[in-house]
Amino acid sequence: MDETEFWELIDTTRQGADGDPEDQADLLLERLLEQDPELVLDFSRHFEARYNRAFTWDLWAAAWLLLGGASDDAFDYFRCWLIGQGRETYEGAVHDPDALAELLDDFDEELDGDGEDLGYAADEAYEQLTGTVAPDLGIAPAPPEPLGTPLDLEDAGAVAARLPRLWERFGTD
Repeated sequence: MDETEFWELIDTTRQGADGDPEDQADLLLERLLEQDPELVLDFSRHFEARYNRAFTWDLWAAAWLLLGGASDDAFDYFRCWLIGQGRETYEGAVHDPDALAELLDDFDEELDGDGEDLGYAADEAYEQLTGTVAPDLGIAPAPPEPLGTPLDLEDAGAVAARLPRLWERFGTD
């Protein structure tokens, strides 16, 4: 599975789920179960590489702002959700997290921002297809700390200064 096929699978499942991350994860699992186990591992490598690449302070600040706070786990699930939004939104946000102000039509913290199940779809598919746990993917793990300049996420002024467009659209005082 190449990068284009990866993103096509993300896009078609998101569209089929009308943007609901839980439904998208269910559709993704169904589609992965139609694949060869090696292709499922390829999908998993693409997903994991993007998940690790999104481990930045600025994206954590974006998640913090959009979700009204974001623990380590909430930020993990946010990164899965971000991948689930498709290539344009993902790449735009990784390049410039403040661009989420323009990339997101709207954001409902009750529905959006949590793609936990998307993060497990490939592992679950591989296990169902083979009866075994997926092997090590052979890619470098995420760094121990987010990339970029550290930020005190509880300092609203610092978050607003780092992400002014996102703050203007989704922030609170």
